[in-house]
Amino acid sequence: MANSHGPVQVWVDGQLFQADRALLVEHCGFFRGLFRSGMREARAAEVRLGALSPGGFRTTLRVLRGERPALEAADDLLQAVECAAFLQAPALARFLEHSLTSDNCALLCDAAAAFGLRDVFHSAALFIRDGARELAAELALPEARAYVAALRPSSYVAVSTHTPAPGFLEDESRTVCYLDEEENAWRTLAALPLEASTLLAGVATLGNKLYIVGGVRGASKEVVELGFCYDPDGGTWCEFPSPHQPRYDTALAGFDGRLYAIGGEFQRTAMSSVERYDPATGCWSFVADLPQPAAGVPCAQACGRLFVCLWRPADTTAVVEYAVRTDAWLPVADLQRPQSYGHYMVAHRDSLYVVRNGPSDDFLHCAIDCLNLATGQWTALPGQFVNSKGALFTAVVRGDTVYTVNRMFTLLYAIEGSTWRLLREKAGFPRPGSLQTFLLRLPRGAPGPVALSTPEL
Repeated sequence: MANSHGPVQVWVDGQLFQADRALLVEHCGFFRGLFRSGMREARAAEVRLGALSPGGFRTTLRVLRGERPALEAADDLLQAVECAAFLQAPALARFLEHSLTSDNCALLCDAAAAFGLRDVFHSAALFIRDGARELAAELALPEARAYVAALRPSSYVAVSTHTPAPGFLEDESRTVCYLDEEENAWRTLAALPLEASTLLAGVATLGNKLYIVGGVRGASKEVVELGFCYDPDGGTWCEFPSPHQPRYDTALAGFDGRLYAIGGEFQRTAMSSVERYDPATGCWSFVADLPQPAAGVPCAQACGRLFVCLWRPADTTAVVEYAVRTDAWLPVADLQRPQSYGHYMVAHRDSLYVVRNGPSDDFLHCAIDCLNLATGQWTALPGQFVNSKGALFTAVVRGDTVYTVNRMFTLLYAIEGSTWRLLREKAGFPRPGSLQTFLLRLPRGAPGPVALSTPEL
C-alpha cells in the first residue's frame, strides 16, 4: 500500500494547494482510491486535478479541516457540489445539507440532481416541500420538480403530558395529535402505548420516527423502564432500551443519526451525564458530561450543530455546543437578563432563538432573544409572547415559519430578519397541560379523527 500520510501538493486548474494526505484519504473516496492504488501517481508528491475549480477545492479543504465557510454566491455553491461529487466527499455533502436555506435550496436541488449527490438532492427536495410554494417553481430540472411534488410535507405534531394510571390507560386523551392545516383541526394520529409516560419524558424525532425516553409514573417518580418508538409510515410502536442511567426530565435530541439523552434527574437529583443511542445497533453509550448537572435543558440544532442552554447563578443562560469530533461540550455565548432564564430554544439558519420567562418570574409571558452564531451578537425580538395556562411556550421551525401552540390558538410566524411576523392563526390544542411539539411526515390516506377536547383539571 502506498504511503497515505504526510503533506501533498494538489494543483487545481493552475493553483497550488498544500494538503494533508491523511485528511484527504479519510474524507475523500477519490483520494483514498488514488493513494492506495499502487499506481505511480499514488507515490507522487504532487497531484493534478484538471476538472475542478480552485474555489471549490478551497471550500473542500476548509470543510474537511472543520471550518464552516459561508457559501452565499451561486458559483461557490455549484463548485462545492461539483467537488463533493467528484471527490466523493461525504463530509462536504453533509455541510451542504446543513447549509440549506430558502435562498439556495432550488439551486442546490438542481445541482445535486445533475451531479448525482443523492443525499443533498433529497434533503434539498424535502426543504422545498416544506417551504413556500414558490420555491418549487424556482427549480429548473423537470425531474427535480416531479420529485419534490411526490414528497409528503411535514405536519405539526404534539403530545401532551400523560402518565399511566389505573382506569385511564385507554383514555382518549392519551394520544399523539397533528394539525390538519387545511381543515383547521387537530386530529388524532396514534394512541400512546399503555406503558408509556410523557410526564417528564424526553421526546424527539429522528429519521421521521418519534422517540419517547424516560417519563415517570406515580408520586415517587418511578422511571419508565422502556423507550418507545413510533413509525408513522407503518402506524406502529416498538420498544427499545432505555439509557443505562435511569433518568427523567431529560432533554432528548435526534442529531447526526443518533439520539442524545442530555442530563435529567434521578431520585430528585440533577445529573450531568449524557448518553447516545444508535438505532442501527440498538445500544446506548456514554459521551462527555455536561459542564454542570442540569434537567429539562432547552436544545436546538443549527447548521448541523447541537446546542443546549444551561442555567447559572446571576441570571445567566449559557449556550454550549456538543462537538462530536472531540466529544466535548464547548462554550458558545452567555445571556444575562434580570430574574430570567431560557426555558426553550429553536433555530433558524445560523441563529438561535432563546425563549425565556418574562421579567420578575412572570411565566404568563415570555421574551425571545436571538443569538447570531456567525457574529456572536444577541438581539432582543420585539414584543412579548404568551404562554398557555399551565404550560410553557413551545415552538417548531419549518422552513422560514415558526409554529407555536396553546389552548387558544396555533400561531404561525414568518421569520423575517430579527423579527417574527404573525402570519395566521389556527385552532388551539384542545387539551390542557404542557406540550411537546415536533414535525413528522405522515403517510397519505384518510385523516385521523378530530381530537376531542378534555376539561382543565
